[in-house]
Amino acid sequence: MRIIGVEVAGGTPVFSRVLPHGADPYRLAWERGYRIIRPLSVSGHAPDLTLTMQVARHGRRVNHRAWSRTRSMDPGLELTADVTPIVRQRLAAYAIVLSPLGILATQFSAKTAVPGMWGLPGGGIDPGEAAAQAVVREVDEETGQDLEISHLLDLQTDHWIGRSPTGLIEDFHAVRIIFAGRCPTPGQPVVHDIGGTTSAAIWVPLGQWASLGWSASARTLLERHLQPLAEAWRAAG
Repeated sequence: MRIIGVEVAGGTPVFSRVLPHGADPYRLAWERGYRIIRPLSVSGHAPDLTLTMQVARHGRRVNHRAWSRTRSMDPGLELTADVTPIVRQRLAAYAIVLSPLGILATQFSAKTAVPGMWGLPGGGIDPGEAAAQAVVREVDEETGQDLEISHLLDLQTDHWIGRSPTGLIEDFHAVRIIFAGRCPTPGQPVVHDIGGTTSAAIWVPLGQWASLGWSASARTLLERHLQPLAEAWRAAG
């Protein structure tokens, strides 16, 4: 995926860089003298996606450093000299989905490293698929709900060594494109993708969302974005 920085929407790019494996796009922009303000658009089809971000000069001294190979390792995983993790960068799309019933949540299955915890609906972007197409498809597969995308919301990355749902040991770089969305006619969530990484899906009332056992990445996004999204939802009637 390519990251492009512009100071104003539609402006001339001030930097353009393919996101290296394991790299944090916010750090990448910072080391080029810019701070990311917000994502503007995502275009193209996987794996050749382009994410355009609005940036501003930060005017601070930059301490360049090499990208760390991993940020964390799954608990209990031990690497031996004869084990070489498979390097994988996964492009995925997720959404914070609101409806009159609350926020849509999906529960991680036993195939994941965090079984029983809750996250946002979404998943991997298939080759030749656009990010928006992927998140609409994933919401339907994981919850049976129809998603109307509102806007591009955030970009989130993680980097670790761990076991994939198939049992392979991976040097894994998760790149998550986050959308805001709505479901005007919500129904009872139904998981259609049986046997995958999602075991259940529910609507969580907005006043109760914080009590749910969210994954760290999902909770971070909700703490950052849910309140203004909920206020906009209520204002829209």
